[in-house]
Amino acid sequence: MMDDTPPNTPTTGDLTHLIEVLPDPIRQSLARLFLDDLLEVVMDLGRPPEARFPGRVLDLSPKPVSTADIDQVVGQVGEFGADNRAGIERTLHRISAIRNRKGRIIGLTLRVGRAVPGTVDPIRDLVETEKNILLLGRPGVGKTTMLREMARVLADELGKRVVVVDTSNEIGGDGDIPHPAIGRARRMQVPHPDQQHAVMIEAVENHMPEVIVIDEIGTEKETVAARTIAERGVQLIGTAHGNTLENLVMNPTLSDLVGGIQTVTLGDEEARFRGTQKTITERKGPPTFDVVVEIVALGNLVVHSNTASAVDDLLRGYIPEGESRRTESETTGKSIPLQEAAARFSPEAETARIYPYALSPDSVSRVIRDLRLNARVVAYPEDANILLALRSRGFDQRLQRMEKETGASVHLVKRNSTAQIRHVLQDIFSLVDGHDPDEIRVAVREAEDAVERVMETGASIELSPQPSPIRRLQHRIIARCHLVAESVGSEPLRHLIIQPRE
Repeated sequence: MMDDTPPNTPTTGDLTHLIEVLPDPIRQSLARLFLDDLLEVVMDLGRPPEARFPGRVLDLSPKPVSTADIDQVVGQVGEFGADNRAGIERTLHRISAIRNRKGRIIGLTLRVGRAVPGTVDPIRDLVETEKNILLLGRPGVGKTTMLREMARVLADELGKRVVVVDTSNEIGGDGDIPHPAIGRARRMQVPHPDQQHAVMIEAVENHMPEVIVIDEIGTEKETVAARTIAERGVQLIGTAHGNTLENLVMNPTLSDLVGGIQTVTLGDEEARFRGTQKTITERKGPPTFDVVVEIVALGNLVVHSNTASAVDDLLRGYIPEGESRRTESETTGKSIPLQEAAARFSPEAETARIYPYALSPDSVSRVIRDLRLNARVVAYPEDANILLALRSRGFDQRLQRMEKETGASVHLVKRNSTAQIRHVLQDIFSLVDGHDPDEIRVAVREAEDAVERVMETGASIELSPQPSPIRRLQHRIIARCHLVAESVGSEPLRHLIIQPRE
């Protein structure tokens, strides 16, 4: 029976086409490696070539890359466009060039392109509702991979008329014939990045699509084109520059994709009614995209199914939680639940040694000082018993490896701010929000002064009655000075007695 499967089916199986353009020594080194998670090969003039994997980089040869090595690769790939990108015909791989000031190519990034069936599964219900969906996430997290699979599902499985606007040939691959990974979707190539917005409008006016798929919306003209498409009743699926919804709202060029923002001055009566200041920031209009999906890692998503509501929450100072969704597959590996911290650290048992991952160590140290916690920041994860990580990096393979190797508990912070770090550390150390900061400062000062007097006089001292969370804070201050305190009395008069050293 004849096999009529196309040569490059929508799987990860055409990596050989990328390897074949590399110089022999690099090919031979790659042949000895497990390449299922290879991200890219980097060739910079005068430096050893590198293979990059999630969380690790390997040198492929001790011999530096030569001009001849670079010329060999350039001669075997497609023509480089104005965006300094090229491809290999009928594959999804992308080759990007770095040039010197005279325009000569002195560096290459050969990025592996993969079609991964099933990546759309976590949001398939949203795709089928004909809503406009925007994908966000850091470079390399899988936005284009998911976009490509969405185009295929919409065209092949849902029978839609789909047009892919493909500026750098990343969605449909290089060459005149699109890669089978986009199924029956049609592909319009963009001759120059500056013309992407015009091709978007042309696609709607000339080809009657039901769905437009567009990668990397990044300019004001493209933002306007996206709104025009949405207003004509065409479903829009796209990606934009930005890791999170908050990034997009704060981006003056792209904020219109999610409704835009404007400053409004309220009258005195209206401000009193709302309980706000007179000058506030509001959403300017309806979002172009009904749904925003933050891709934290391949297969791990945070979905904001009502963009308007999520943006309104952000502008009021709240953090929209979103809905955590994920796919279980061999490619995603072990995951850390977004809303669920690891086992609680016990401050009574040991000093907390905190390693900040994708967070400011200075901010963490400042919060530790402010809360007077029995904790310190460490420079290396192997010294930590707590890994404090930014939520958007919660699925990083490096973080997961740290957790496994160190046995430390992982706690996630929504964003890199002292307020959020304070909230998580208060939770870890069982401190309760809602108490007046002045009340806490008075109680802390009372405990510190009492400790000094106990150490000077050798006599016991009673502290004022305090709520349980503040007593726990006083306990830690006392324990740091190697003294012992006893809780006595009944609520609300329960208080500590500091005992001298024996």
